[in-house]
Amino acid sequence: MDDVLKYSKVLNYFKEISKIPRESGNEAGISNYLVNMAKTEGWQVFQDESYNVLIKKPASEGYENAPVVLLQGHMDMVCEKSPGVVHDFQKDPIKLNIVDDFIYADGTTLGADNGIGMAMCLAVLKDDELEHPPLEVLFTTGEEKGMKGIQALDGNKFKSSILINLDSEGEGVFTAGCAGALRIALHLPLRKEKIYDKQSYRIIVCGLKGGHSGDDIDKGRGNANKILGRLLLDIKDYISLCSIKGGTKENVIPSEAEAAIASKNEDILKEKIDKWNEILKKEFLFSDPDAVIKLEKCCNINEAFNEDTKCKIIKAINMLPNGVNTKNHKINLVISSSNMAVIDTETDRAVIRFSIRSSIKSNIYDDLAERIRMIADILGFEYEEGSSYPGWEYSQNSYIRELCMKAYEEVTGEKAYAEAIHAGLECGYLMEKISNLDAVSFGPQLYDIHTPNEHVVISSIEKTYNLLCEVLKKIR
Repeated sequence: MDDVLKYSKVLNYFKEISKIPRESGNEAGISNYLVNMAKTEGWQVFQDESYNVLIKKPASEGYENAPVVLLQGHMDMVCEKSPGVVHDFQKDPIKLNIVDDFIYADGTTLGADNGIGMAMCLAVLKDDELEHPPLEVLFTTGEEKGMKGIQALDGNKFKSSILINLDSEGEGVFTAGCAGALRIALHLPLRKEKIYDKQSYRIIVCGLKGGHSGDDIDKGRGNANKILGRLLLDIKDYISLCSIKGGTKENVIPSEAEAAIASKNEDILKEKIDKWNEILKKEFLFSDPDAVIKLEKCCNINEAFNEDTKCKIIKAINMLPNGVNTKNHKINLVISSSNMAVIDTETDRAVIRFSIRSSIKSNIYDDLAERIRMIADILGFEYEEGSSYPGWEYSQNSYIRELCMKAYEEVTGEKAYAEAIHAGLECGYLMEKISNLDAVSFGPQLYDIHTPNEHVVISSIEKTYNLLCEVLKKIR
């Protein structure tokens, strides 16, 4: 494996980056690593209070009058692991596995999103033989948690007129627009009562693929929270509901959810769950063939939500919007969507968290958010808006996009494509902070990002890095 990772500077940097824990909110270590490297190499470097890092490198000879180019990626990664995997994302390195032409992690997310983009930036900075214009290289924090790092960025430090974002994951596809997003949380006080003479159980929904709440929202994959909610609605008259927990992060389609219940009707529960497993086989035959609902006995619980609280939670899960909301069928692009990402009742309040996305602002605030607000009001939930970020509007004319597409076709002999995406990128924020910025985003071929099956194509990394170098050479 080490021989493969030494195959290129990019892979070697990715190996080093993967040793440093960098879950969103825990980027101090990777940020300081970048600062120390910059100081060692003699590059001009800035680090702000949010741990964003900006490195500047002068133009190579003959490129002094070329436009300044901003290369950009984010430090943090989504941290998910497979059931039964022991891994502490606060201190453990990501273990890399080579399988043919792919790099996987060992039962966790890989962090190629956006560790490969970071590694490409470092390889460009380190290469003193590369011909390039003046460079500003930006590494941001908190991208996966509402783009918190870039919100604190001081745009006055930049002189760039061209942005190359390296946070895309489809080789030969050049991103030229993206959706904006809003995060919402609903809260409900938990009213409880004592229960007696009932057996306690865990209902577990698992085996789903999950995925990225932007890129994968239109793939028909099951949402574990919604599936659990449908089952609970069917059995609500036979159970006391003691707790419910599903999902981990707003930008991840939840692949697992579970509820603790108490009941005197084990035969009915088994019959209902058998029925729902048959339903799952039919509904998710192609998208989630391993989806399953399990029933397990557990230690008896003597307290549950009262009837009113139970019904409000179950109604909310079933009534609130989830999945694709609107779509442009002409260009096959999701325009707006909602992801019921997290449900938790472990404190004194139930919380349901959403990420809603759209490339049209009114779809977010006047449609989906307003519908969620109205349902919350009807059911007695408190409505709270969290972080948001702007979309990136597709431009009909872009010098850097056309340059990248032509260079790709020259380097590979393959056709290039430009598209807008339903996922979110930091380009929108950067274009607000830096005036007249011409932007494009590209990257190597990645699969199953934000899941423990995340993997990247090694040969695609090399092709994409060679493309980046060729593009920089052409900017004069």
